[in-house]
Order: sequence, then structure tokens, then C-alpha cells
Amino acid sequence: MKNLLVLIFFIFVSSCSSQEQIIIEKKAISWKDYPTLFTNQSKTQFIEKFHFLKKVNLYEITYLSDGLKIESYAAIPNDGKRYPVIIFNRGGNRDFGALQLFRGKGKYSVAYNFSKLAAEGYVVIGCNYRGCGKSEGSDEFGGKDVNDVVNLMEVVKEIPEADPSKIGMYGWSRGGMMTYLALAKGINIKAAVVGGAPTNKTIIDRPNMETNVYAELIPDYWENKKNELKKRSAVYFADKLPTNIPILMLHGNADWRVKSTQSLELALLFEKYRVPYRLKIFEGGNHGLSNFRSEKDKEVLDWFNRFLKNDEALPNMSLDNN
Repeated sequence: MKNLLVLIFFIFVSSCSSQEQIIIEKKAISWKDYPTLFTNQSKTQFIEKFHFLKKVNLYEITYLSDGLKIESYAAIPNDGKRYPVIIFNRGGNRDFGALQLFRGKGKYSVAYNFSKLAAEGYVVIGCNYRGCGKSEGSDEFGGKDVNDVVNLMEVVKEIPEADPSKIGMYGWSRGGMMTYLALAKGINIKAAVVGGAPTNKTIIDRPNMETNVYAELIPDYWENKKNELKKRSAVYFADKLPTNIPILMLHGNADWRVKSTQSLELALLFEKYRVPYRLKIFEGGNHGLSNFRSEKDKEVLDWFNRFLKNDEALPNMSLDNN
């Protein structure tokens, strides 16, 4: 009987340990496998565009989310110190806008964008949501795939160089929607940045998005269209968003994919519910603000520096603030 109890205890402990471990593979990427990054044959000098790569290590990380294997990438400063974390939420759907090492048609370059931000003193990590890239499962465009973002919070705890007490979240386009959804789930972060983010999916300016994306990805779309679109629209759950997480909103008023009025509509609700935010509309800015890239990158970095690195106090949102 005693031996049986010991065996049951061992099985219980082993089961708990396996549940706690969320990373199932962490693979380092060797830059020397990519000779086009270097200016010499010995592969010791990066070309100027990628000069910041010498300050970071890049990894492909596979982790579990609802039992599914999810593909992610992380850029980590290589000096062995501990740094604040930025979780990046990609835009697009399925493989359009997917994260990959180098930029290709309809893809997002991890080597350039993650590493550039990591070189400023951050651990940067982001995933290909379920059904995208190498990730298992099906993309639900803001459904259960939001759990893949939330579970990155647990991945961070298993990265030695990451400080899980200082996490920010950065999402663009669909990634901005994912950020709002994750915030509504109560994730414990200190600051957020969203860019070109849809906030009211019930407004359908692009019919092809409905037929080719919403209807194909959102479960039971035509039967529950109104409710499913509201679930993915921050304007309908603005009152559920935290009032202790400052949000930087960036948008271009020449954005044809997501009109800047969507950010304006949400900003008015932030006023009502006293959510700390800053909204910047770029005159003539396109969806990715590529014509304001330097200014955009500075805004993003300054925001995270304020609330992650420098632990700046939350702004006083009281209406009687003098």
C-alpha cells in the first residue's frame, strides 16, 4: 500500500511538471547560414542594414497552446542580462502576414524587425497564430487563437533573459485586434501599442474581407455574424479594458485597409471609461505607416521605454486633475 501511494504521488508530481512546461523546443538560428547578411567571406561583419544583429540571438520556439504546437520567434540581447519583454502580435490571416526569418511577399521579417527592437534592450517574441506557418490548428481570426497570444505570457517565464514583471504588447492591424482581445482577457502587462487596428468589425468597408476571410475563418460566421463581429470589436468591450495599462494608438488617415475613424471611435470610449491612451494620426499615412517609418519606430520605442524600462507612473486620468 505504501509503495502504491508513493507511485501515485510520483505520477501526480510528474503530471504537474509536464503541465508547467510550455516550451517544447527552442532552436537557435545561426546567422552564418545566411551569407547575404555579411560583407565578407569570413562572415564576421554584418551589412549595415542588419548591423544590430551582432547584439542579439534569434530563436525559433515551439510551445503548447490548448494542446497545439505553436511556432514563434524570439530575438534576445546576447549579453546575458535580463530585459523587459515586448510581445508582438502580427497582422494578416493564415499565411498572409506570417512571421518568417526574412521578409518575402506577404510576410513579416523577424530578422529585421524583432532584432532591431531587441537591440534597444528588449526581449521580443511573437507567434504565428494557430493555422499559420508551422502552427497547428485553425485560424479563427480572433477566436480561440487569442489563447496563443495569452499563452506567450507563460513562454516568457521560461526565457532566462526575460523579465516577466515588465511585459509590453505591440500589435499591428489584426495584431492590434488581438492585443485588445488579450487585454480584455486580463493579461498582466504594463503597456501596449497598437497600429492600424480595426476596432469595429461590424463596419464592413471591404466586402472581399467578409467573403474571403471572416466567412472562411470565423466558425459559424453566417449563422452568428453580428455576435461574432462584436466579439472581435473593441468598441463593444471597451468597458472591459483595464484602466491601468497605457495604450499608444497609431494610425494613418490614408489607410484604406482600416480607416483611422476606427481608432477615433475607440478613443472616445477610452475617454468615457478613463483608459489611459495617446492617439496619433499621421496625415497621409498608409496602413503600415511605411511613409513615416522612422517616426513610427521612435514613438513605439519611446512608449515602451517610458512604461517598461523607466517604470513611469501612470498618467492621472482624473477629470479634476490640475
